[in-house]
Amino acid sequence: MSALLPAIVPAACRATAAVIFLHGLGDTGHGWAEAMAGIRTPYIKYICPHAPVMPVTLNMNMAMPSWFDIVSLHPHAEEDETGIKRAAESIKALIDQEVKNGIPSHRIVLGGFSQSMISRNKDISVLQCHGEADPLVPFIVGCLTVEKLKVMLNPSNITFKTYSKMPHSACLEVCINQGCFLFIYIYKYIAILLFRIQ
Repeated sequence: MSALLPAIVPAACRATAAVIFLHGLGDTGHGWAEAMAGIRTPYIKYICPHAPVMPVTLNMNMAMPSWFDIVSLHPHAEEDETGIKRAAESIKALIDQEVKNGIPSHRIVLGGFSQSMISRNKDISVLQCHGEADPLVPFIVGCLTVEKLKVMLNPSNITFKTYSKMPHSACLEVCINQGCFLFIYIYKYIAILLFRIQ
């Protein structure tokens, strides 16, 4: 069976940047596409792919949309390396398609909720948001992830935002922070380009 086509929020004008946003376990891209429509800007295309349906060990092997299998939420649990690589390849295919569509790779942003990936680009900018009241992915896991990212990437490019009463969800403050992050990350290249032209 072929993969579902991603939910897409087109740019109001010609797309010069793209955001690829990955949903969490058991979800689809549709809800996140609706959320992205709320922070839509004229030149950004939002792409919200759907994970394949597969049995998830953590959830008693119930079949659900998942980017890869999750064995446990313990910070040192075994990881589904094959599934993670397969998911990374499918996301890379989306990136390659956007580059073919004329969007430069430095204007493509990857984002996600709960289950997500990381790039090998050491200079990538990262915004990680985590609710301190998250009962599903404990706050300590978010803190450990940030520490691991600081080893893998340029630590000065990592922003960790926490939200004191937020559970395993998003809120208006998260959306505002994401919108600001996108504006700074994507539009800083326009400012650099304009400065070089003058």
